Amino acid sequence: MPRVLLGQTLSFDADPFAEGIKAARHESHGAVVLENGHISWVGPAEARPVSPDDTVVDYGRNLICAGFIDAHLHHPQTAMIASWGKRLIDWLNDYTFPEEARLADPDYAREIAKTYFDLALSHGTTTMCSFATVHRTSVDSFFEEAQARGLRAITGKTCMDFEVPDTLCDTAQSAYDDSKVLLEKWHGVDRLEYAITPRFSPTSSREQLHALGALWKEHPECLMQTHLSEQLEEITWVKSLFRDARDYLDTYEMHGLLGERGVYGHAIHLEPRERDRLAGIGASVVHCPTSNTFIGSGLFDMAGLKDSGLSVGLATDTGGGSSFSMLRTMAAAYEVAQLRGRALHPAELIWLATCGSARALHLQDKVGNLVPGMEADLVVLDLASTPAIAQRNAQAESFWEALFPTIMMGDDRAIADVWVNGRRYNQKIKTKTLRCACAPRGVGGSAPAPLGAPPGYF
Repeated sequence: MPRVLLGQTLSFDADPFAEGIKAARHESHGAVVLENGHISWVGPAEARPVSPDDTVVDYGRNLICAGFIDAHLHHPQTAMIASWGKRLIDWLNDYTFPEEARLADPDYAREIAKTYFDLALSHGTTTMCSFATVHRTSVDSFFEEAQARGLRAITGKTCMDFEVPDTLCDTAQSAYDDSKVLLEKWHGVDRLEYAITPRFSPTSSREQLHALGALWKEHPECLMQTHLSEQLEEITWVKSLFRDARDYLDTYEMHGLLGERGVYGHAIHLEPRERDRLAGIGASVVHCPTSNTFIGSGLFDMAGLKDSGLSVGLATDTGGGSSFSMLRTMAAAYEVAQLRGRALHPAELIWLATCGSARALHLQDKVGNLVPGMEADLVVLDLASTPAIAQRNAQAESFWEALFPTIMMGDDRAIADVWVNGRRYNQKIKTKTLRCACAPRGVGGSAPAPLGAPPGYF
């Protein structure tokens, strides 16, 4: 049975970082048709195909776009998000490692997975790529919960065998064996994918890094996720441990952990060779702005990395990041870019949280855009969700000016509805739902200005 969603719609024909805002396609009176878990049609509401079996959901002036994609996070850190006052290495030792050790308990691992997915979906995140813990139970609980909700989700056992507590320490052999068992159990099941996951090079022996590189060579269809150049102290630590490496990235490359399907979180303090090598091989980096400011890591060079041709995703980095919201993450990305002299356009911010993250995770043919053929993961945004946002929205003279306050000030109250794989997941406002065999109609309210900002704006 086709489901027809009416409202404003936003999709992308190209990357706005390369093509400008002409890459975005906005319909002020739009329609999205869902069939068999996929998007079958997108366009002006008055032009949509009509079927007597249609079920119509009218969202009025709310905006329908692709569900948000969180390209780098640590769901085991859900309970310790916003822990006070540490730099990266102390923060790991004092907060992260003790909490992650608790996920050896299967019951606690399931509780954390359920809490994480409840929070992520309430903020409009429909695809997520997470680090688990060293325990197989944390991987199983994450995938089981994602599978029960019909989500597209990625995770992997976090592997560490050097300079970490005994409760979180595996070996080169157990990292390989456990990862292989979990990969063969979960990868490609329903909408789930496995990522080979060394935490970062200073917490793995050379033997473990080599073993995981060998596993990736055996399964090149998988992603490999890790961390890279997050803080200056971390880079100094890495150089002290790998004196024969040219730079931080080389500690991965020399062990078979650099490739096109590599996803490298943070990448703030890259050397020129690292930037060129990542771009040349087609690897992805992920920007984690709330984490980078919260832990004091530094300012990501969005303009420079995009100009160099790198694929860039966006992420909350829960729980180093201080919010589960991709809206808050977009706002932080805007603020970080401003400090580097580049004001990101709202089209670029939404693109990063949808198409950009999908591309970084090699999912661009499945999710991340509101176009026919994509899996029907959608978020519906209320662009007047709070009094502060509503009063600013009322003064807007263009669509982008109306959207930007929700990016900068929005939270879970802005998430009017969520669709997962074509199923309605979270209805938070009253909408008009009806069976309709008549001609389509427009949505209420006055139409916003055409796509594009007025002179002097953005």
